[in-house]
Amino acid sequence: MSKLEEKVSEAIRHFWETREAQQKKQGSETGRRDYGNRSAVTAGAQLDGFVNLVSSLLVDSGIPEATIHTKQAILPDYFRPTKDWDLIVVVDRHLLASIEFKSQVGSFGNNFNNRVEEALGSATDLWTAYREGAFKPSQRPWLGYLMLLEDTQLSTRPVRVKQTYFQVFEEFHQASYAKRYELFCQRLMRERLYDGVCLLMSDKSNGLRGKYLEPSEELGFRNFATSLIGQALAFAKNL
Repeated sequence: MSKLEEKVSEAIRHFWETREAQQKKQGSETGRRDYGNRSAVTAGAQLDGFVNLVSSLLVDSGIPEATIHTKQAILPDYFRPTKDWDLIVVVDRHLLASIEFKSQVGSFGNNFNNRVEEALGSATDLWTAYREGAFKPSQRPWLGYLMLLEDTQLSTRPVRVKQTYFQVFEEFHQASYAKRYELFCQRLMRERLYDGVCLLMSDKSNGLRGKYLEPSEELGFRNFATSLIGQALAFAKNL
């Protein structure tokens, strides 16, 4: 866990450098930039820095590298056949952990609800499958969610909410998309849908220099990593 913040900075830098390179490549191949952020969003690999960082933390905790899967990380679900996670750990047929890595750059109004629905649905599906014995003989796995949100005026300015037949919860009134994400991530933890949730914010200019913000200490990367490592260490003792 030493120099953890430096490693997070490296992952942040990788994210923005990868997006920039993908957008430039898309522009050179087509003769023009793809509309909006589509060229970067559809290309993938931006969050590989975080995937690699979490993988290294698991290995340092005694988890065999061969048991950490980032390709074909497919698990059975209950309401649908399967879901492909970003990282899973399966040791001797025991599901130790499953983690989703997400980002949002621009298009806040269009994508916020989609991100919320995805995270809620994935957790509900996995826990129901676990209850029904899909992962036997596994004990309760560790479920994690990491979100990297663009730090920009559009994500931090107040947003109005529409009210029709019933009142919206007070905390959402004039809450920015950044604040909505913070409330959402806190509630994922407090409702025990996820064991570890991390929310980071960064803009392109500072992100290329590895700079980032943690809007909530509760949702900081160190807490996220500490929780995961605790699960890994406990499991590794029995290997």
